[in-house]
Amino acid sequence: MAYVDEDVRSVVEQARLSFVATIDPDGSPSLSPKASVRVYDDTHVAFMDINSPGTIANLQHDNRLEINSVDFLRRRGYRIKGHAEFRDPGDEVFDWLHDWLLGVNGPGYPANRAVLVHVDRVLPVLSPAYTFGGKVEQEVTESSARAYGLS
Repeated sequence: MAYVDEDVRSVVEQARLSFVATIDPDGSPSLSPKASVRVYDDTHVAFMDINSPGTIANLQHDNRLEINSVDFLRRRGYRIKGHAEFRDPGDEVFDWLHDWLLGVNGPGYPANRAVLVHVDRVLPVLSPAYTFGGKVEQEVTESSARAYGLS
């Protein structure tokens, strides 16, 4: 198990949209956006199956996955590799994530099951602006904000 530190928590929370990669039964990759990815504890993240029949079918076939969360303004993030386990309504993980989901989206928002990810590895995602451009995070953030018309 890998450790999910405060920076990973911060990026996942600020990214608001993460991408989950799974493996189709034919062995090809599949990528699906998820706005419900949350850090559950120091060794787990979770997301809700709201309307994800392809993702769920893939995980039933092969429970390995990777989640990519990137803060688009800071242009950095994390690749979270792990394996999934399903949690149904009434389970502690489902209830925790469902309460958050309803708080964000309002009552009646659909939720089929939670997907608890046992984190095996966490790898950084870093823009070349840091490595080759010699920029610090504040410069990258300001540049991104201008590029997106946010400043």
